[in-house]
Amino acid sequence: MPETRTYTGGCHCGKIRFEVKTELDRVLSCNCSICSKAGWLLAFVPTESFTLQSGAEVLSDYQFAKKRIHHLFCPDCGIHPFGRGIAPDGRDTWAVNARCLEGIDVEALAVTRFDGKSL
Repeated sequence: MPETRTYTGGCHCGKIRFEVKTELDRVLSCNCSICSKAGWLLAFVPTESFTLQSGAEVLSDYQFAKKRIHHLFCPDCGIHPFGRGIAPDGRDTWAVNARCLEGIDVEALAVTRFDGKSL
């Protein structure tokens, strides 16, 4: 059974820092235009499991298509550590880029492929 742990992460330059509580039992690899170009490996967490520690004042927000998802990134180093939006059940959710978490071997994660290109 997966264990809920607390992970820290951030962007490359360190201006954006966050903490997330998750099981990290699987991540999603989406083939949509932005996820595939940014190389995201997504772990979805509810709002109460995510804490932005620093960088709120510098975050840039990019939205496209239906403008339902806030693709947040650091304007200085260009890294996309997380995004936020509404889950299918209607709750606020954060999509954390597992590649931005510290101490994670992304090659060891169970990856689920998602065909976002077809949406």
